[in-house]
Amino acid sequence: MSQQPVLLPYADPAFVSDPFPLFRQLREEGPVRRAVIAGGLEAWLVTRYDDGLAALADPRLSSDVRDASDPRLLRQLPVTERESMISNMLRSDPPDHTRLRRLVSKAFTARRVAELRPRIQEISDRLLDAVAPAGRAELIADFALPLPVTVISELLGVPVEDRHDFQRWTDDMLLRGAELPDPALVDESWQRMHSYLTKLLETKRARPGDDLLGALITARDEEQQLNEDELIAMSFLLLVAGYITTVNLIGGGIAALLANPRQLEMLRDDPELLPGAIEEFLRYDGPVNPGIARFAREDVEIAGVNIPCGATVLIASAIADRDPARFADPDRLDITRRDTAHLAFGHGIHYCLGAPLARLEGQIAIGTALRRLPDLALAVQPGELRWRPGGLRGPERLPVTFASGGAG
Repeated sequence: MSQQPVLLPYADPAFVSDPFPLFRQLREEGPVRRAVIAGGLEAWLVTRYDDGLAALADPRLSSDVRDASDPRLLRQLPVTERESMISNMLRSDPPDHTRLRRLVSKAFTARRVAELRPRIQEISDRLLDAVAPAGRAELIADFALPLPVTVISELLGVPVEDRHDFQRWTDDMLLRGAELPDPALVDESWQRMHSYLTKLLETKRARPGDDLLGALITARDEEQQLNEDELIAMSFLLLVAGYITTVNLIGGGIAALLANPRQLEMLRDDPELLPGAIEEFLRYDGPVNPGIARFAREDVEIAGVNIPCGATVLIASAIADRDPARFADPDRLDITRRDTAHLAFGHGIHYCLGAPLARLEGQIAIGTALRRLPDLALAVQPGELRWRPGGLRGPERLPVTFASGGAG
């Protein structure tokens, strides 16, 4: 195996649009590969399904960025109030992770999420009512984005009218493309986000509501299960993680169907296929790409490859979920596929807490769009779609046309 790290060319629009040919080559060349990933950071890519599944459950691989030997990983976080951004369950390990996750897990059970179905359907219909008469729309800005933002805002108790601000600050902090984000911009955006969340929590302390942030404030102030940094970090994580990957799931799922008309027709004819279709979208081209970062607490051997303590290990779910040793004909979208045990939501103790909500929003959103927008088609050539570079994958814009007036 070559010891030279392979470059994932995020500066190349062709790679950003379709990274899977290179991913396939990397998987065929070896189970673990050194690579230069988004932001110019170096990581060890775990490219095969069985190895990825084991790595996600390996306690020697930490979620805490402070265990990383590359100082750039910590420097890409805001300098001010850094602890408030790190102290969340996504970046923590047991016992803190266990305590933090327990505080919010009841809000995301299958039963609680199912109770949101009527409201998610209502929001979906309202958004499509606004665009149906025109016969054309930009389905990210008009539909895929405002739907999950509204849902998570209502669940947390965040004013929906503030969404443009926190979306902008979040975009400024995301790792995108070949370069690390501007540290000054990250710091400024986090200060604005931190200030916003601090004032919001103060307001909700004065006027408690029956929402998730209210419950977290109670856990902080009355039950002493959170410190203030953890309260801010949890609020930030739930707000951002509650919408950003779901936007990509909805937009990417619709884009996949438009690129595979026979699959679209099958799904429109048989909506009962929707739950399986969502799993296939997650496997085929999921919203986290190339995968999930961990940091070696000690020297670790994966698939016969020695990885040094402190190294960044990227469990490349987007590559592993097309492993032919695990999935038959993996590069083909098949919404009737029976075996869709993908890694898009992770595995083990860090399995995505919001997975039931994301699945439900994806089913309702895509099903409603197919029902309400007859003759749905891309308004541009498929090669003209621009995709988010690095870390989180989905179309940035999704211009479409459909029969004017739509369906009821």
